[in-house]
Amino acid sequence: MAAEDTLTIEKIVGAVGQAVEFGEVLMVGAEGSVRVGKPMLAGAKVTAEVVEQGRADKVIAFKKRRRKNSRRKRGHRQEQTTVRIKSIVG
Repeated sequence: MAAEDTLTIEKIVGAVGQAVEFGEVLMVGAEGSVRVGKPMLAGAKVTAEVVEQGRADKVIAFKKRRRKNSRRKRGHRQEQTTVRIKSIVG
């Protein structure tokens, strides 16, 4: 992940165009100079901009019990947020 990358993540609170900050960072760096936290890196943060709020494709859960005329069909759409990374401070 680098600056100007676009990611789709689980839904977070924020309007389109709003800046969000992630303070719990596990790993920062490029090849050869990687810092890994145990469990998180102190002082590291990622700032991003909300690009879109939406929902994922529908997932169907279908259960059928043979010879019992019993079936159940459920659909689920997970809410998700698309963000664009602005900066990574480590």
